[in-house]
Amino acid sequence: MQPIHSLHDFFERSGAEVWLYHLGRRVEPCSMATLAAFEAGEQPWPLPWQGQARLGLVFRLAGVDDPLIWFLALPLDEQGLLVPAPRDAFVQRLLETLGRSATALDQGDGLSTNGLPVDGKAGVDNLMQDNPLAFSPSLPFQALLHARASRDLDQPASQHLEPVEAYLSGQQDFDWQALGLQGLADFSVRMDANAALSLAKHMPTLPSQVVISLCYCLEHLEVDDNLALALRERGEKAAQSGDIEAFCACVRAVSGANDAVAGAWIDALLADPDACGPDLLAAIAARGYRHLEHAQRLPRFLERLASCDNADFMGVARDLALIPRLRLLVLMTLRDVSADTAIGRRLATLTRLAGTATR
Repeated sequence: MQPIHSLHDFFERSGAEVWLYHLGRRVEPCSMATLAAFEAGEQPWPLPWQGQARLGLVFRLAGVDDPLIWFLALPLDEQGLLVPAPRDAFVQRLLETLGRSATALDQGDGLSTNGLPVDGKAGVDNLMQDNPLAFSPSLPFQALLHARASRDLDQPASQHLEPVEAYLSGQQDFDWQALGLQGLADFSVRMDANAALSLAKHMPTLPSQVVISLCYCLEHLEVDDNLALALRERGEKAAQSGDIEAFCACVRAVSGANDAVAGAWIDALLADPDACGPDLLAAIAARGYRHLEHAQRLPRFLERLASCDNADFMGVARDLALIPRLRLLVLMTLRDVSADTAIGRRLATLTRLAGTATR
């Protein structure tokens, strides 16, 4: 057997059941093949976030009923490839924590049937303590991961699902403040076509805070056309009333719809200079990135971003350029831009500042 050099190697050799999830831009499944190719340096991370590959690893060791969860943020280089040293240090620490070197694992000395020491579960469970790669996802991300993993592991949803279903379907009227975020996440992940249609019908009458919390969940999922159009209508009403938080939440949620719906709304928003504040632009970049893979829409977005004084133009542009499907389009847009455009002026200013800083 070959030595263990990567996370993929470890999980392959441990015999554990593993479910991987992206925890960067959206909470969505990630294949083991993607992790293997990324760790081997064969491809960049497909969904980077702030220079990191953020992963949720849910795994169940042989003979252990309760799954374990790791949250890891692996650093990326300027091309979105893995910076291997921190990963290598983590794998080495993992092997040491289990009390076996890679060679001992190869030989199988003192191992259980899953390839780990008999008491390995406790060591693996405690490995996240003082781990420089560990991070704590936001509460919506944690709720979505729990909802997805529960469904994927064929486990029941949380106890919070039933009251959410009753409330959102209009079957029961009670204090909406009693609804839990985990229940909203479970509802969103398990929502079928009938539930989506019912939700779309009730969208105009839901309290703003319920809409916002629900959108925190829907923004990680595919959204059908009827629900997306209801969210757009609710978002536009929120914008008219000055409720920027609800407006941007609806934009993020609609980003999960197909391009005919989501792309059309993004186009309409980018055509309105009064709508393009920093919060909206951040929402589009964070959740609507799939719809920026468009020859006209991406340059228009970057132009609005450059025109917004309060937006971190280079930070957002650099983050988008790390997404493999957007990298070439972003770089071409920045390279070919005219000096008299907002992008050109912003780049010129940044160049002057960089030159001043080096003197």
